Amino acid sequence: MTLYRGMDRVALDAAYNNGAAVKDSAQIVAGWEARSAKLRASHTESMDLRYGSDERNRIDYFPARRDGPVLVFIHGGYWQARAKEVFSFVAEGPLAWGFNVALVGYTLAPQKRLDGIVAEIHASLSWLQGAISMLGGDAQKLYVSGWSAGGHLTAMAMSHPAVKGGLAISGIYDLEPMRLSYINDKLRLDEAEAKRNSPGKTDKPLSIAYGADELPELCRQSEEYAQRLGSKAVGLPRHNHFTILEDLASPHGALTALVRKLAQ
Repeated sequence: MTLYRGMDRVALDAAYNNGAAVKDSAQIVAGWEARSAKLRASHTESMDLRYGSDERNRIDYFPARRDGPVLVFIHGGYWQARAKEVFSFVAEGPLAWGFNVALVGYTLAPQKRLDGIVAEIHASLSWLQGAISMLGGDAQKLYVSGWSAGGHLTAMAMSHPAVKGGLAISGIYDLEPMRLSYINDKLRLDEAEAKRNSPGKTDKPLSIAYGADELPELCRQSEEYAQRLGSKAVGLPRHNHFTILEDLASPHGALTALVRKLAQ
């Protein structure tokens, strides 16, 4: 039975299974965890800042300079896995250029539906807007980035009044295939919620990037969403769904350059 773009359930599940597509993904993530733990250990005073009442409503803040812009990073995991602590390492690229970096945690599915997850991201941004003067940073220069599911949440965050622009990395912007695939076992999207949370246009600068070696559906999602925004997605050569984050963790990476451009 054809479910989506000529694919049956088996083909659709495979089309979005990034872990299976990148054979050494588990080792890559283990490396992220080790690097992130080292960076967190040097900033213990600003970890796990609470922005809401739920357990994962916490922010890790990495200061660079008091007058610098602030980049919020939202982790991926198909809205149902992983945690902010895994991704601290990506802060190193922006930190080198004077960006203060905040990594946001959020409640995972199935404990919370996607409507609630999006609301938590907006709540974290409202909290940061009020707390940046205390933490150090320029509240007038608040930008958002995220990877995979975090790329989707980045696009959904563009409607927050404090956000000036964003960088969505390897994101999902049309949620209909999520509703029809294995991902929905925990996400529990219905058709109305999928449509409601598929991001539309924004008048703020939003860069779309993906790895040229990613699964074709991931590439298509980025390309088509960028077209809807009237822009062109940036496909980074020789990068898959996981290695692309090295270009944010590096001070000289292409994604770090896109972040810097947002604040110019």
